[in-house]
Amino acid sequence: MGANDKPFLNTGIWNGKLFLGGWKAAAAAREILEPATGAVLTRVGMATPADVAEAAQAARAAQAAWVALPYEQRAAIFRKAAAIIERETEGMTQWIVRETGCIPPKAGVELHMAVGILHEAAGMVTQPSGLMLPSDGGRISFARRVPHGVVGVISPFNFPLILSIRAVAPALAVGNTVVLKPDPQTPITGGYLIARVFEEAGLPKDCLQVLPGAADVGQAMCADPNIAMISFTGSTAAGRSVGELAGKHLKKVTLELGGKNRLIILDDADVDLAASCAAWGAYLHQGQICMSTGVILVHEKIAAKITDLLVGKATHLPVGDPATQQVALGPLISERQRERVHGIVEDSIKQGARLAAGGTFEGNFYKPTVLTQVAPGMRCFDEEVFGPVASVVEFKDEDEAVALANQTDYGLSLGVISASVGRAMALANRIPTGLLHINDQTVADEPHIPFGGRGASGNGGRHGGPANWEEFTQWQWVTIKDSAPRYPF
Repeated sequence: MGANDKPFLNTGIWNGKLFLGGWKAAAAAREILEPATGAVLTRVGMATPADVAEAAQAARAAQAAWVALPYEQRAAIFRKAAAIIERETEGMTQWIVRETGCIPPKAGVELHMAVGILHEAAGMVTQPSGLMLPSDGGRISFARRVPHGVVGVISPFNFPLILSIRAVAPALAVGNTVVLKPDPQTPITGGYLIARVFEEAGLPKDCLQVLPGAADVGQAMCADPNIAMISFTGSTAAGRSVGELAGKHLKKVTLELGGKNRLIILDDADVDLAASCAAWGAYLHQGQICMSTGVILVHEKIAAKITDLLVGKATHLPVGDPATQQVALGPLISERQRERVHGIVEDSIKQGARLAAGGTFEGNFYKPTVLTQVAPGMRCFDEEVFGPVASVVEFKDEDEAVALANQTDYGLSLGVISASVGRAMALANRIPTGLLHINDQTVADEPHIPFGGRGASGNGGRHGGPANWEEFTQWQWVTIKDSAPRYPF
């Protein structure tokens, strides 16, 4: 019986396997644990560097036929993939909730975004891919965007479906084939659901390979001669290593990394709305988002009110298993991540921060936390926490707010809340950032926008909208003459 003869999300399809020219038994396997309970969800194959070499070679061999496929057929595959996700929303929601520890509405956001990304990819197939250039002597001269060949995608655990498919879909749409390495903590929602969707949608064999694996698999992708580009999303530390290794092998590399995002609340802001924005930005998906509100900069005139409101929200937000309870926050992805978050909180308190709420945990469930009297030099000010921690910093005027906001190497997302849009924009223009939200918090994304950061948050690359053409293709100059000229030699 083939994979397509089984229920769409039957775990037997991928049990102990890789998606390598189809479902193939792996030499080694890994149990995938539910972060809320520690229960075993499934088993998947774990790839090796040798698997990368095989996958990349097969993907390169398949690329020419894929890019030559009539555009209507290619576009239809993306539209069908979107329809499959809509059909399988209920089952996929359960997988996202249980594998990532998120609440169901967050899973809904991932699925909605994935559908939008696939429709955007279908549209790319028929978008103009070049431009005419002026030329003398009767010669036709134009520049066109051509695919790199094989794109390697390395994605993280926090929004695994979105952060994989946002690279996979446009890379395929413009004619590349893809080798995808999802995070080994979330290989189903970050990889195998995508493999199943494209498999059923009719993507030709070998155009997508999915290889869960450890760091050595990512390193092999960065070094493999058949992979022309790496699209990496993850921590800044890992991104530096990826960028260095990919650069050594002269690959194009796009890095979307961490963030220590600032939300600035000016003294004329509505305190209730501002506190709501701050809590959402800090606590959504347990703070495990690159765009999470990492530092809340509040004017000293309203800081006490904002803090009281944040403490009230943190105290009353329910925490628990999102698969079985109505909760606002689920578990952190692992015990290791919980220990890191708690270590940052404890160290910051020792450095002078005041614990106003939270700071405790049961299992992987970390209570929403509020730290006040936060200052530069404290871990909660300087480091990306990736946990449900709201760090409140007071400022006395706009110059101090700008100075505090700029006291970071990161540059992903910035929010400014004020009754005056002009005042907010003037302040924001003094703070380098990849994403800017006036009168909103720092977490936002849409399928058609160019998403990414600067500094320690990324190397200037973007995902989404027009940026997909820039990242997943390269320019080729073409000239055409009616006949070859005679030169003096």
